Amino acid sequence: MRTVGAALTALSFVGVAALAGCSGEGSGDGVSQNASAAASSSPSPSPSPSPSSGWNPKPGSIAAVGDSITRGFDACSVLADCPEVSWATGSDSLVRSLAVRLLGPAKAVDRSWNHALSGARMAQLPEQMALAAKERPELVTVMMGANDACRDSVRLMTPVADFRASFEASMRQLRAGAPTAQVYVSSVPDLKRLWSTGRLDEGAKKIWSLGVCRSMLADADDLGPAAVARRDAVRDRVVAYNGVLRDVCAKDRHCRYDGGAVFGFRFTGAQLSPWDWFHPSRDGQARLAEIAYRNITAAEPPA
Repeated sequence: MRTVGAALTALSFVGVAALAGCSGEGSGDGVSQNASAAASSSPSPSPSPSPSSGWNPKPGSIAAVGDSITRGFDACSVLADCPEVSWATGSDSLVRSLAVRLLGPAKAVDRSWNHALSGARMAQLPEQMALAAKERPELVTVMMGANDACRDSVRLMTPVADFRASFEASMRQLRAGAPTAQVYVSSVPDLKRLWSTGRLDEGAKKIWSLGVCRSMLADADDLGPAAVARRDAVRDRVVAYNGVLRDVCAKDRHCRYDGGAVFGFRFTGAQLSPWDWFHPSRDGQARLAEIAYRNITAAEPPA
């Protein structure tokens, strides 16, 4: 996304207003009705954990690692992080982040930390995990992998074996400093749904043409065999990444995978940033927080 640069800024003057109207999401000064409804609803009481699971549904501190999604990039203003709306650790009252839902607004300020980095790929996760371990958190949230698939070409996507090696190294890094911290691992979003959701919007395609996730979103109108095969290859790679996240997490007794909940979420334009039609909007961040809260407080892990 950093490659969009000044060109996106210039385009925003002519395209952002139209995008905001089509997506149902305004600028950082407002949110969609869906976001308000989702954020204002009271979560259900946390269920008691299974006696045999050992999983604590009410952790007392949270550290988040990941990429631009967890940093709230493009959710409040163009080409800027907005960690206050992060699904994991943000303070925004409309998003009601995971930290706010689990710890309460006051404790979330002092007992949650965001070590995610916009643009990060899985190879950078071990370093983030080392930082998270220093906080001695009771829960670490992981959302990483979209940038490994979103490259300038299919050939440049991170190989599955490398993705696995980096995630395994990340877990070892965490365990070296925080051996009993619980870990919640989010699946990688379905990037092909992103293409199918935005490809009929002219404003979205103009922004994508500036270089957003070329492996999936380049030539959005091209329905020829080569373009179809390219998009299918990206989706297959995301599915493989999610298989890695599931399998590696399953080997750690303190780790819980979301069961593909984020990958399977049927998001709409209302959940996407009006500035890039790629990152989550405030509404989208609220939905991610809901999914995480539901899975973390469940008595049993997702199937």
